Amino acid sequence: MAQLIAEQLKEILDDFADPETGRGLVRAGQLRDVRITESAVEVRVGFSRFVAPLWNDLAAQVAQHLRNRIPTPVDVHVEVIEHPRPAEQLEPVGLAVKAVIAVAAGKGGVGKSTVAALLAFGLKRLGARAGLLDADVFGPSIPHLLGCYEQPVVRDGKIQPVFVDGLPVLSMGFLVPREEAVIWRGPMIHNVLLQFLRDTSWGELDYLIVDMPPGTGDVAISISQIVPLAGAVIVCTPQELALADAVKAVTMFRRVNVPVMGIVENMSYFVCPSCGSRHEIFGHGGARTHATALGVPFLAEIPLNVELRIRGDQGSLISCLAHPHLGEEVANLCRRLVQEVINERRRHPPLPQLRVLS
Repeated sequence: MAQLIAEQLKEILDDFADPETGRGLVRAGQLRDVRITESAVEVRVGFSRFVAPLWNDLAAQVAQHLRNRIPTPVDVHVEVIEHPRPAEQLEPVGLAVKAVIAVAAGKGGVGKSTVAALLAFGLKRLGARAGLLDADVFGPSIPHLLGCYEQPVVRDGKIQPVFVDGLPVLSMGFLVPREEAVIWRGPMIHNVLLQFLRDTSWGELDYLIVDMPPGTGDVAISISQIVPLAGAVIVCTPQELALADAVKAVTMFRRVNVPVMGIVENMSYFVCPSCGSRHEIFGHGGARTHATALGVPFLAEIPLNVELRIRGDQGSLISCLAHPHLGEEVANLCRRLVQEVINERRRHPPLPQLRVLS
């Protein structure tokens, strides 16, 4: 161990690629400190909040990488700290977000908005900077789920999103009375989505979760034309009727060149709170089978949970993240999503954004 010098250790660590950029940790300036003794190596490395949900996993991977490369058995301790890395603006709207994720469903009533909200707040809870855009213009559910109907204000020509538990949220439900229907044609929808994305002060975000309207209408096309989507998450329930529509949603996103990050099976099963027995009310496993057949990841099984329904009706959905079982399911879903976003970046590295000068 005495022969192992800091420079050799740095070479080993530079062979570990940062999951966000693909660059070596040393070249990217993310190696903060190295301490070497006769029996131990202590390393402090920085990762951005974009991968904050995976910090524990990354620490374990860096430690194992070192153990595999150091010739002498040694104790390895890895500490992860934040490495600030600003988001580049997504053109042409100038949105400072690293990944825009659409949450969609082939049909209504499968819990898409619930999953979108849980994803946004789950990512924030795990350390990422997240925002939530309710793009379901005709049937916005996010305000009810969050118990918030505060009207956004305009400041310096920019819409200011409403902050719920520290997370920026914007919805058509904040702008129209609850009982009033939105009766618009496609061009008007496109314009309002453009305002929600281009003319809103979202700040710098790692993830903007977009709750899409159900089905395969023109909102998905409009969103994909306005801003480059990093990917889509498809929500469905286990029964065949819902799965058939989920397949159509996957096909639609592929046609507009949006990668599908995976499928979530909502209402997957029910665990009786009295006896603990498990009941598969709508069937089970269909989403996983279809995901395999379609060649897309299967992200999570979210149970049919009474507390989830009650708190959603009461407007306190985010309190469900404190539920022991449900909170862990959502955390695992967030981690898998972040991992799939990273995997997609490795397969197809994002191109630099070039501003068009006028």
